Amino acid sequence: MKIKNLNLENFRNYSQVNVDFFDGVNIIQGKNAQGKTNLLEAIFFCSIGKSLRVGREKEIIKFNENNAKINIKIEKKYKKSQILIYFSKNNKKSIKIDNISIKKIGELLGEFNAIYFSPDELKLIKESPEDRRRFIDIHISQISKQYFYLLNRYEKILANRNKLLKNNTDTKILKETIEIWNTQLIDIGSKIILYRIDFINKLLPYAKKSHSYLTSNDEILDLEYSGIKGKDLLDIKTKLQKELSNSLNKDIKLGFTNIGPHRDDIKIFVNKIDIKTFGSQGQQRTVALSLKLAELEIMKEETGEMPILLLDDVLSELDKSRKEKLLKFCSKTQTFITGTEFEFNPNYHYFTINNGNIKK
Repeated sequence: MKIKNLNLENFRNYSQVNVDFFDGVNIIQGKNAQGKTNLLEAIFFCSIGKSLRVGREKEIIKFNENNAKINIKIEKKYKKSQILIYFSKNNKKSIKIDNISIKKIGELLGEFNAIYFSPDELKLIKESPEDRRRFIDIHISQISKQYFYLLNRYEKILANRNKLLKNNTDTKILKETIEIWNTQLIDIGSKIILYRIDFINKLLPYAKKSHSYLTSNDEILDLEYSGIKGKDLLDIKTKLQKELSNSLNKDIKLGFTNIGPHRDDIKIFVNKIDIKTFGSQGQQRTVALSLKLAELEIMKEETGEMPILLLDDVLSELDKSRKEKLLKFCSKTQTFITGTEFEFNPNYHYFTINNGNIKK
């Protein structure tokens, strides 16, 4: 999978950009606040249909403009395709794939796969379980539309169950009514859990290998899904039902649902030590990068094609050895790397950004 061309209009600080990219490593260099991250954001937007940087998408539109556009041309193993995303201050964004409008984000997922890594990805290791669940959910959704739809359905069920817990003061009526939502939550939630366990099982050997490679075999990475586990769907359903039942009084007291995949986490260990609590920032950064590189390999296994790799200002944070190993790994797929300064390599293709203008 390759990006052949990117066209931007009024996206962030870009008024008009039309650029062709190369199949190998594309170096995006320039001073700070010139638009390097914005460029990668536009590319990744075409992969998942939303931004990881803002909640309000209207902020993407250039100041004093009413509309913005991303148009990306992709070349896959067996076909070429084009994704057009149009933003308006007055209307919802619209998305077209090969000039055909889509109604739901789920129709975009899987059309163009990309892995994004930036210094902010340290949240994957350091911050809340929500950040690690987001990592899982974004990855699985790119390779499974069914999972994406399950997540959306689960969020609606969870919202309705929490609304009932919060607003119903008659405990007897609540306990009779809540079974309606429990049945649906168990059915959908158990399927989500099974998807996630399968993902962790696939991710682990690749993550171990990537981490061992980056650390010159000095560290051993391990992962554990923290939540309800089971040998199959029926087993997970049974356990989820039991724990949900046992938690009901607590749920009523607190006014929200305490059991389910929305509460699950990934435990991450390096040399059997909890990396979130006891790891150095350098170790945490290497673990986060190892997980992203492992994602790359899983996507290749699942789809038959390597996704695009987007590395935003990552090299400056790595020591010389890990930087060299990462750059060697990048030769496996089309890669975009941003930064302020780079040593020249004749095998790479260089682009300079200055205030929203790109020059080769």
